Amino acid sequence: ISREIFVRMGDLGFLGVMGPEAYGGSGGDVFHAVVLLEELPRSLMGGFCAAVSVQQFMATPHVTRHGSEELKRRYLEPSIAGRKIGALAITEPDAGSDVASIRTTARRDGDTYVVDGAKTFITNGADGDFYTLAVRTGPPESGSAGLSLIVVDADTPGVRVAKRLRKLGWHASDTAELVFDGTRVPVDHLVGRENEGFYLIMESFQLERLCSAAIAVGSADVAIEKTLAYMAQRRAFGRPLTKFQALRHRLADLAAELEAARHLTYHTAWLHHNGETAIRESSMAKLVATELGTRIADACLQLHGGYGFVEEYLAARFWRDARGATITAGTSEIMREIIARILIDEIVPEPRERPA
Repeated sequence: ISREIFVRMGDLGFLGVMGPEAYGGSGGDVFHAVVLLEELPRSLMGGFCAAVSVQQFMATPHVTRHGSEELKRRYLEPSIAGRKIGALAITEPDAGSDVASIRTTARRDGDTYVVDGAKTFITNGADGDFYTLAVRTGPPESGSAGLSLIVVDADTPGVRVAKRLRKLGWHASDTAELVFDGTRVPVDHLVGRENEGFYLIMESFQLERLCSAAIAVGSADVAIEKTLAYMAQRRAFGRPLTKFQALRHRLADLAAELEAARHLTYHTAWLHHNGETAIRESSMAKLVATELGTRIADACLQLHGGYGFVEEYLAARFWRDARGATITAGTSEIMREIIARILIDEIVPEPRERPA
């Protein structure tokens, strides 16, 4: 993705829809974000949707809510303007949704942290300018109580892009494996307080999942729209494909399910807007919308017949891009487990409490 596109997005106000006006943002609410996220798929690039959503809804919100004034001026403001590209670096080779098992360490040495470890599946990781990085500042046995968030410049000595990952879909975005080897980061790059990183990460997961749901709804919308246009001009047995009842009814069912997923997503956004944690609803919206997105993409490919299996047609791209959404920001299996714990085990998550 050309960096000029990020600058243009910044000029148009699309990288700070919920950002504070003092730092160049629009000061909008979660509904403005949902509108943007639903429309991003009209770029016809799943990787572009991923890169832009990570930039403003994952890499910078921690800085917005809990960063110092210096961090906001140094990272948030240029991110909203599109002059800096950010990444959220949490996932490790042995720690995905199990955040408490993070092994990347940040050892205090005077006025710096010395960071050692590795991250993987990092969107914007290779081409980004900075990382909001999850590290272990407490002892190994501290689990979730020993995690912190720090902001690390990509050009800091000791930071290395191990490789760019080649993905099934989302080809426009870069996804990287990162290595940190004796990387020295100023202590004042800490976000919030030391050892409260787990709570900050959990706080942001719900917005990430809402983002995934909104993008999935918008992507499915575009897939159906493009498929209907193809079917209207493609003829078989002397009539357009849109006139065959079996095909019409299949699309009718999918459109009805999509509308239900859209309103679940909107309801979840409403809960966020009103200050609710909405863990159950965010997990449900993410699960329902992304799983439906894969089914719609698969159906649209099938409705293209042989052309759906050809790369030059959009149906193949829709199919490839939809698949990633059921994995990122927590897999469908993790979403089901969260919902089951609340529904069956009656484990009701408490509001976020920062350590004393």
